[in-house]
Amino acid sequence: MADHSPTGPVELGAQMDYAEHDRTYKAFLALAKYGSLFCAGVLLAMAFGFFVGGIFSGAILFILIMAVGAFILR
Repeated sequence: MADHSPTGPVELGAQMDYAEHDRTYKAFLALAKYGSLFCAGVLLAMAFGFFVGGIFSGAILFILIMAVGAFILR
């Protein structure tokens, strides 16, 4: 028959580093939030620059989107 006895520290209930888990999870959430904001800002600024014309106006819009988004997401 198969032996179902614990064979390592995971099966024995190894101690977890919950503080490190929380820091990693918070870093992942921040990366997801601000990464999504960055992607949306780039896409909107590119579309605005294409239709309105001019790289400068798209860059200004990108800076505004990033500033307002960072204020809202904090």
